[in-house]
Amino acid sequence: MDVNEKSCMVKIKVAGIGAVTKTAENAGDLLEELVKKGTLTVEQGKAMNEELKHGIKESVSTAAHTVQSTAVSKFVDNMHRLTPEEMATIRAKMDEMEKPKDE
Repeated sequence: MDVNEKSCMVKIKVAGIGAVTKTAENAGDLLEELVKKGTLTVEQGKAMNEELKHGIKESVSTAAHTVQSTAVSKFVDNMHRLTPEEMATIRAKMDEMEKPKDE
């Protein structure tokens, strides 16, 4: 994966998180307005807000996983372009990651 692809992936991830955050803010404002109007009780508003937060966390996690999976897939697809030195570096890092923490 080249620098431009990485940059694009980061921008997509940030845009997705930004969109989810903006949606959460708007939904929170709507919940507050409904509570003020008496359509919802304060407790119902709090419960809905918690559900919304949980949903947002799941959405962000899913989006991050998708972006990460895509990045890994692209990396694997392009491994044949790596030099022997780059492959050796990757192998060394993977070996280091596989070592138990107490070593």
